[in-house]
Amino acid sequence: MYRNIVDFAMTTPGWLHTLAEVGTDAGLFLFAALFVVAFLRAWRRPARDLALVIAGPVGIVIAYVLSEVLKTFIREDRPCRGGIATLVACPPLDDWSFPSNHSVIAAGAAATLVLVWRALAWTVLPLAVLMAFSRVFVGVHYPHDVLAGFLMGLILAPLFALLVVGALTPAVRLVRTRLSPR
Repeated sequence: MYRNIVDFAMTTPGWLHTLAEVGTDAGLFLFAALFVVAFLRAWRRPARDLALVIAGPVGIVIAYVLSEVLKTFIREDRPCRGGIATLVACPPLDDWSFPSNHSVIAAGAAATLVLVWRALAWTVLPLAVLMAFSRVFVGVHYPHDVLAGFLMGLILAPLFALLVVGALTPAVRLVRTRLSPR
């Protein structure tokens, strides 16, 4: 499947190559911007809502760290090291393939954004899928790397966010009382 996707990618127009290469990182910046908007949106809402917006990125970071640790144990070589022509340069030798960190972050960001702003689901979930798929399309990951990373982010990031929101909610209340005019 990897070879079929990469071979197909090589036949697509140059603008799509650029979009696939830049799109994954640009999508991560879009997710960060959406968290800022969600933060501003939640500022006057109940303390738990704001705490959940703050907890979302914490959950994403924890899921990312776990995926990075998993990579060091599994140490799967990147598929682009097999002499196959790909759209982008292959990452360094010590940058392992399984699971895809981009997929972990994209799925984790989408899932935690849905927790705090459900109306975004129809936008952020398909965007996360496209961002994850682009990692195979450009040739730096196998499909199973992307699928595993996507599932890790989709499950772990919101789970961790929900686990820490209880601890963050009282802190949000405290900060709000200190910032409110007397």
